[in-house]
Amino acid sequence: MQSPALTVAEYVASLPPDRKEAINAIRKVILANMDPLLEEGMSYGMIGYYVPHRHYPAGYHCDPKMPLPYAGLASQKNYMSLYTMSVYGHMPTQEWFHKAWAKTGKKLDMGKSCIRFKKLEDMPLDVIAELFRKVSMKQYIDFVEETWAKGKAKKPVTKKPTAKKAKS
Repeated sequence: MQSPALTVAEYVASLPPDRKEAINAIRKVILANMDPLLEEGMSYGMIGYYVPHRHYPAGYHCDPKMPLPYAGLASQKNYMSLYTMSVYGHMPTQEWFHKAWAKTGKKLDMGKSCIRFKKLEDMPLDVIAELFRKVSMKQYIDFVEETWAKGKAKKPVTKKPTAKKAKS
């Protein structure tokens, strides 16, 4: 569920008290541990952490006007979410993350990059802190570019066959 908020402060102010507390606690951990070259702001209707254009002028490949997304934090209808793009598709980080989370004894409810949680106590903040310390902006950009290059290499450039009209 995307928010119409234009600033992080507006977004947080719009949340119910329990969610406001959880989102602010996770924001505090992220801001204290993320690469200082990353920025926080509103992105795709949620709180976003991203590589600004001054550090990566190409922007996000899906929409180059947007900065390269690194992470996101959102309050959804039935849960809250932390989107961790640095975990998605990068096997060493993904393996570390799953092992570190398992050691906490907390249940992990995760999609490809989305960690879903209902209350702050569901989140092992020390693991989240380490994740944000673990992947620098430079490492993330390198991983993204490597992934995109592999994706382009796998897709052969071929012309689509044109359908021949049946003769009447």
